[in-house]
Amino acid sequence: MNKINYQKELDSLIENLVKEEKVPTLLLHSCCAPCSSYVLEYLSQYFSITIFFYNPNIYPLEEFSRRVAEQKGLISELKVKHEIMFIEGRYDTENFYMISKGLEQEKEGGARCFKCYELRLKEAALIASEKGYDYFTTTLSISPHKNAQKLNEIGKILSEEYGVKYLYSDFKKKEGYKRSIELSKEYNLYRQDYCGCVFSYNERINSDDTMV
Repeated sequence: MNKINYQKELDSLIENLVKEEKVPTLLLHSCCAPCSSYVLEYLSQYFSITIFFYNPNIYPLEEFSRRVAEQKGLISELKVKHEIMFIEGRYDTENFYMISKGLEQEKEGGARCFKCYELRLKEAALIASEKGYDYFTTTLSISPHKNAQKLNEIGKILSEEYGVKYLYSDFKKKEGYKRSIELSKEYNLYRQDYCGCVFSYNERINSDDTMV
């Protein structure tokens, strides 16, 4: 089965939006400020964006609070065409540990991560549907450690389930990840060295790789 080029799909959609002079609403799930930086710079030219910070996987609470504050700070400082709104999701960690049960020993990037993608995207789809957004998507695909193919597959399923369009994307394309690093330096953002959960935290202790 051939992999879909999700960046090309996004390029085509944006081209049509520009032609039609439309600015749709987008609920953008964000995992952290650094990952959202390029995505916001890029998509805010074409969408009216609300950041949805729903990450019950983050450990510990102090880390969660720091990432929320960093996200809000970036939104207030980032130079964008359309104003960016913010919604802070619940820190319901029990949901994350429930979906992780039996997968605790999985390596980063495996089945546990896919469950975590689904958990966060499902909540985003629900909020987008309830509040009448035109699209929903996530910043997660900007990371070289995240599976864009899987993210988009989950997004498609949830789009059909909740009746709201999923914005297909692979934000690491077009040097998006590189640009996020540049913007992190420009805005002096805190760039965490692990994805967020206790499992990635423990894995980070024994690794030299940055998980973001």
